[in-house]
Amino acid sequence: MLESVYVHIPFCKQKCLYCDFNSFDNKKEKIEEYMAALYKECSKYTFNRLKTIYIGGGTPSFIEPQYIERILGILPEAEEVTIEANPCTVTAEKLEIYKKAGVNRLSIGLQSTNDNILKEIGRAHTFEEFDKAFKLAREKGFKNINVDLMFGLPNQSLIDLKKSVDYLIGLSPEHISCYSLIVHENVFENLPPDDEERRMYYYTKDALKKAGYVQYEISNFSKIGYESKHNLAYWNQKEYIGLGAGASSYANNVRYTNETSIEKYIEGINTNKDIRRIDETQTEEDKIREYMILRFRLTAGVNISEANQKFNIDILTKFMKEIKKLAREGLLYIDENRNIKLTDKGMDFANVVWREFV
Repeated sequence: MLESVYVHIPFCKQKCLYCDFNSFDNKKEKIEEYMAALYKECSKYTFNRLKTIYIGGGTPSFIEPQYIERILGILPEAEEVTIEANPCTVTAEKLEIYKKAGVNRLSIGLQSTNDNILKEIGRAHTFEEFDKAFKLAREKGFKNINVDLMFGLPNQSLIDLKKSVDYLIGLSPEHISCYSLIVHENVFENLPPDDEERRMYYYTKDALKKAGYVQYEISNFSKIGYESKHNLAYWNQKEYIGLGAGASSYANNVRYTNETSIEKYIEGINTNKDIRRIDETQTEEDKIREYMILRFRLTAGVNISEANQKFNIDILTKFMKEIKKLAREGLLYIDENRNIKLTDKGMDFANVVWREFV
């Protein structure tokens, strides 16, 4: 059953140097035409009440808030409605319109409290702009805010990271996403060595745990009850529809992606062409293996009874070879409640675990 919708806004004020999302900082003149096409695509679907809506990008807060208001007017109500925001594009007017339109969760990118590091990775905002945006959001009544934090950044020291983490703990957002910089091309110099990057990760984990945050996924921490319902839908293999250029969907065992080009997306919508590319049509075997990989992202792991019931198999028998091998290597263990989980070492080498189930 369809529970979630993702809406992609591909426009940015400035594209971050590390970003590999389908986003553009040189197509502002296409915003109105793109949004008109997005409304048309949305209107092609019949939605019942949803659990989650996530408006991502790109930078959704870069465009005029009336566009966001209209798309949420087309979609049905949802329990959790998130919009991503860059601090330098946040205004009181936008926040007021978002809230009135039904947004009840913000995701704001901080990345670092060090302005020199922010500039080096191509962020458009400053630390001061983030601080003002976060406090303005609180003033406007937002009680569920995620903040993105990055580590392993160029010229970043453990002391730099500690300042960022300690500052965030002081702000007390409901949710914190912590990501290590993934370098897709050799665009950065002076990156911390691997052992220093790991120390940053473990400092962050320990500090957030002491502050009352629960790590429920490799990169995600929340206060109790504030886990991202939208991301949990992905990790629990729930069906979802993606709207917009480059948005992905999963329905009826098929994964597909919309046309990534803004121009081709607009043309396809306006001429009633199929803008979707099928990425995968899953067999039952594919679903089982994907389930294992996705559940190993979560600290709750794979519940053996739940997996057996979901797929009508004995999961331990099916993956006995893989589980025994990974357990010997200290990457997996089975707890007293019969959940197969990653160890701390397993979290460090999660890719090694996932490869066993591909």
